[in-house]
Parts: sequence; C-alpha cells; structure tokens
Amino acid sequence: MEILLIRHGESEGDILQVHEGRADLLLTDNGRRQAKEMAKVVKEKYMPEVVWASTLKRARETAEILSRETGISVIEDDGLREYNNGILAGLHYAEAKIRYPEPEGGRKPHEAIEEGESELEFRFRAQTVFSKILAESAGWKRIAIVSHGGMISNLLRAFLNLPVLSDTYFPTGDTGIHLLRLNGSQKVVMFMNDCGHLAKVESEKTVAKSY
Repeated sequence: MEILLIRHGESEGDILQVHEGRADLLLTDNGRRQAKEMAKVVKEKYMPEVVWASTLKRARETAEILSRETGISVIEDDGLREYNNGILAGLHYAEAKIRYPEPEGGRKPHEAIEEGESELEFRFRAQTVFSKILAESAGWKRIAIVSHGGMISNLLRAFLNLPVLSDTYFPTGDTGIHLLRLNGSQKVVMFMNDCGHLAKVESEKTVAKSY
C-alpha cells in the first residue's frame, strides 16, 4: 500500500497570524489555487483509491477540491484534526504571549493546555487514527490522507515507529505531499514535502501583481 500525506492549503489563519490548531478557519483564495494544483499532480501521478480527511474546514475543503479533480470519495474523520490547542485557538500570536505565556521551561509532554490536549494525547490520537485508517484501507493500493502540519508530523512518527517523546519534526508546506510505502513489514519513505506544484501558483500571483 502507498500512503499520500497531504497538508491543507493556505488558510485564513496564515494571513491573520493567529494560532490555528482547532480554530476552524477557511482556505484563502490562494489556498484554493494551491489545492487545485496539488490535485492535478495527484491525479496525474499518484491517483488514490480513497481520500481520508480531517473535519476542520481548511483540510476538508482541500480534500473536496482533490475529490472533485479525481472523482474519488472523501471519508472524514475527527481523529485527523490538528492539535487541540484549547484556549489558544484563534488568538493572535502577540495576544497569546501576553494572556497565556508559556510556563517556565515549557509545558511537560503530559501537561494539557487549558481546554486542550497534551503532546502525549496528541501523539496517541495520531497513532490511533493511523492504525484505524490502515486497517480500514486494507486491500487498497494507494490512499490519501489530507490533514494538518502537526498531525502529519505525528503520522510520520507513527509510520517510522519513532519514540513517543521523539524530538524529530517533519515540516510540511501548504499542500505539501509526502509519499510512503508499506510492503509487508517493510516501510519506505518515497519522498517528503513535495511542493513543486506551488511554482505555478506563485508565478500566477507575480503576474497578477504586475498589472
């Protein structure tokens, strides 16, 4: 089985400079263009048989754009949502620093942010939803998972069997694509964070600004 991990496109939170997490913000127009270019590449090179998606708007809309391009149905799962950042969701970075400063020395892995979850709970949730998706996707040759940067990083840790308290991070750009392969017990990372399709979007933005 091959697994495509895809991050959502640019969201309103990126423009507003706020903590996203569970803040349920939409894609920007630029984010929709990014998703359309990503969908074209996926259809041409990595056509999946099913698309799993987070239920947050920015990921769900990205998955719907992919679905329209490929004709492949979307299965939504709350387990694929981004880190539950509780009281920080939707707050501007500057305001959050003043109202809810980080504890001295940082928050311990088991300590949940107020009204949110801990890093350990987030990793366990990622491990659980990944196991569920793989079990329910048995028999398919290629699946796609559309989610968020933090969740994708944890899904990659789960795939690679990294320790729960691993300090290894996997950044993913807007609509970045990772391709993994499961061949029995063998795990292969085919490529990571491919954002080549964004070149066209950036080119179109440059042309538009010149008029």
